[in-house]
Amino acid sequence: MLKEHYYWPKMSKDVEHFVKRCSTCQMAKSHILPHDLYSPLPVPLAPWEDVNLDFITGLPRAQRHKDSIMVVVDRFSKMAHFISCHTTHDASQIAHVYFKEVVTLHGFPKSMVSYRDSNFLSQFLADFMEKDGDSPQV
Repeated sequence: MLKEHYYWPKMSKDVEHFVKRCSTCQMAKSHILPHDLYSPLPVPLAPWEDVNLDFITGLPRAQRHKDSIMVVVDRFSKMAHFISCHTTHDASQIAHVYFKEVVTLHGFPKSMVSYRDSNFLSQFLADFMEKDGDSPQV
């Protein structure tokens, strides 16, 4: 992609050298070949059975000092809930807010997709299952 817009002598060598020194590039780069293809998520069959959970962070503090937004999207209807929260909330507090704001309206989901780290998701699901006694698939 760089070659489409720029050129300088020994550009390929410079890019290769940069990528070898970049720790982020090395962590993201797979060393196992061939690469597996991404498998798509199954198509949801009903509303609010399959949800996506994500966060918008880095916002200025608003009323009640909340500075992030929890975004919960139903994968079937694409309906979304935008719930203000604190960046400092831990997984159990997020599970409580999710239960209060989403589960009371739509029930427990069958599956949940989130790109948060595994520690957060593990604690979130543990607290979430405590309220239901059953676990959504992740």
